Amino acid sequence: MSTHENPIGPGEVWLVGAGPGDPDLLTRKAEKLIRAASIVFYDALVGPGVLDLIPAGTKRISVGKRSGRHSKDQDSINDLLVRAALAGERVVRLKGGDPSIFGRSAEEMASCADHGVAVRICPGVTAASAAAASAGASLTLRGLARKLTFVTAHARAGEALELDWAALADPAATIAIYMGKAAAREMSARLIAHGLAGDTPVLLAANASLPDEQLLRTRLDLLPVAAAVIADDAAVIMLVGAAVAGSGASTTRQAAARADAEA
Repeated sequence: MSTHENPIGPGEVWLVGAGPGDPDLLTRKAEKLIRAASIVFYDALVGPGVLDLIPAGTKRISVGKRSGRHSKDQDSINDLLVRAALAGERVVRLKGGDPSIFGRSAEEMASCADHGVAVRICPGVTAASAAAASAGASLTLRGLARKLTFVTAHARAGEALELDWAALADPAATIAIYMGKAAAREMSARLIAHGLAGDTPVLLAANASLPDEQLLRTRLDLLPVAAAVIADDAAVIMLVGAAVAGSGASTTRQAAARADAEA
């Protein structure tokens, strides 16, 4: 087992949240684990500043997956983690954002458990939080956004995007859409068809927290046009809802007034 002095024991696996890219947004625990590892497997979305924290003598292996370009399939990644742990390595699996939010951590944990490998999770800052912070927005807002919903718009090749559209199209919610650039047209059309107003505010964030970050404010009916201007290889998150409207102070006052009126 790991100790306070050495946070990873030989044969252990840690799934570590690398956050949205800025190394300053890593947890202190994540940095300790990165420095203690003997081998690091990392995703394509892990920021270069985070990778710079890996000690020079530590083995590092890219297992990055980006839309349409998979260097390793998930089963292969699972096997790599298990084999490294059984060989006595101190294994860190770096995942962009938080491992438990669309990071397929359950599959990797199950594979490790099937082979008797101890595995644990270190959470990280997710892209939705980073995007909202960069834009000076809140993900929830009293009187306007009482619910926050995380969804992924990534579907397997040839499969339809199956979501509970009626539940998603809630004007009193903020929707955080991960991996949604390619599905922007469908997301816009389906949400409007199920009741969201076309002028619902949308915040698009590409490479949130990184030096080349892009923030673009638009509205739901213009989402396909806005998404098209962002480079295809950028990591994009879409935040939909009244809470992410541009005029933060006036929106907050409006929400508070509405909440007081409803009380």
